Amino acid sequence: MIIDTIVLREAFEACWDYKTSYLEVSEKGNPALGQCYPTSRVTQFFFPNFEIAEGQVWTGKSTEKHFWNVLEVDGVRYHIDFTWQQFLHGSVVKNFRIRDRATLGDSQRTVDRVELLHERVKAYLASKQAAEEKV
Repeated sequence: MIIDTIVLREAFEACWDYKTSYLEVSEKGNPALGQCYPTSRVTQFFFPNFEIAEGQVWTGKSTEKHFWNVLEVDGVRYHIDFTWQQFLHGSVVKNFRIRDRATLGDSQRTVDRVELLHERVKAYLASKQAAEEKV
């Protein structure tokens, strides 16, 4: 199976829940809520050239911390955000920086959420591949 961003997005959406979200937040109809950091970290397992961006998003009501991935090719940055849908329509990134992989400093709770999401995504993709091979 070829893992592309479309397949990976499908896997994330199937695997997110309160156990992988920040502070176990959950909102009906908004499965991406609180999933940005573990999602951006797990993305790096499948696409090692993707960096993590940390920024501030203005929702029209408040400023929220947010994480997503960035791929730089020939000096052009491409922003890949699997969790943007958690924000209200019209939200905008106010600023961001690329995180240094060597100094991420994840807490144990964050490491646990990343590992849980990574294991779920791998299992989802393996199941999808097995189903495709039967066809």
